[in-house]
Amino acid sequence: MNSKKIGFIGLGLIGGSIAKAIRRYYPDYKIIAFDHNKETLALATRESVIHVACTSIDNNFRGCSYIFLCAPAGYNTSYMEDLLPFLHPDLILTDVGSVKTPIHKEAEKLGLEDYFIGGHPMAGSEKSGFSNSRPLLIENAYFILTPSPGIPKEKVDSYTAFAKSLHSIPLVLDYQTHDQVTGTISHLPHIIAASLVNFVRDADTADELMKHLAAGGFKDITRIASSSPTMWQHICTQNKDNISRLLEDYIGTLSQAKKLIEQGQAHKIYDMFDHAGSYRDSMPDSSAGLIKKSFCIYCDILDESGAIATIATILASNAISMKNVGIVHNREFEEGVLRIEFYDESSCDRAVSLLKKHRYVIYER
Repeated sequence: MNSKKIGFIGLGLIGGSIAKAIRRYYPDYKIIAFDHNKETLALATRESVIHVACTSIDNNFRGCSYIFLCAPAGYNTSYMEDLLPFLHPDLILTDVGSVKTPIHKEAEKLGLEDYFIGGHPMAGSEKSGFSNSRPLLIENAYFILTPSPGIPKEKVDSYTAFAKSLHSIPLVLDYQTHDQVTGTISHLPHIIAASLVNFVRDADTADELMKHLAAGGFKDITRIASSSPTMWQHICTQNKDNISRLLEDYIGTLSQAKKLIEQGQAHKIYDMFDHAGSYRDSMPDSSAGLIKKSFCIYCDILDESGAIATIATILASNAISMKNVGIVHNREFEEGVLRIEFYDESSCDRAVSLLKKHRYVIYER
């Protein structure tokens, strides 16, 4: 068996990012991949991320140490059966989906409990596809592992060490707990964000005043509504029981808030916001979770020609890359005229220090 051979079924955002991370930290490993999109395979080959591009699940997958199922959740279960001829005792079969129960049930049905460890890197983006993948996407992000009940401990320890070597933070959970947790902190918020955006769209005026006046706060809490609709279609159908129960509970919470406002219970309304603020402020920012932290600052600038270009030059001359920059026109809940977003926390911190030295007024969030 070649212990340095890794297989991928699907090379989207997550699969591509894991493959690039392996290439970064294990340059001698051989990576093979199957994807329905031939352009994706061509790009991955051109960028030297993979060595073998497969147009079907074939004998190239024989002898792999790991096979990552990175297709949409609804398809991964069917690919498991296709891989049966290429399994061997030392193989670890895994996936990257954010719903674990259906694929664990399929692994049990196919007799793959000695091979399968569910995987879920808690990282991502509202953008999708291999072209948006990057090797640092999973760095310092929780990487949840959900071992099948009968899998040898040695395989769990091996996968844990491998995930850690890719600079992620492995965390072992049973798959039922995983689906309950992610349903609450990821799946429900995405549904709420999409529903809220659709609500505003349907309630908007004929000249789209709401759309044009939407403040930064609204865009922040609904950013995840821009995620892949195909991915969320699969997630909602795969985790429907948990999500349905959570939606019912959340609707109850909204009904209670409605009741407090209707009755003018000022003290309880205050407590609602106070408790929410305290709990949110206690959440750590140090690692990438399911809803990723954005690294941005707000800056006061004069309305004059070249003002933004000056800041861009200062940052660029110090090797600090901006992810996005724009004028904040609605500052009802914002401070600063210019919003600058960065790719990582380090760049954000360096930018704050640098711009303050140049006497800019900076507002951090």
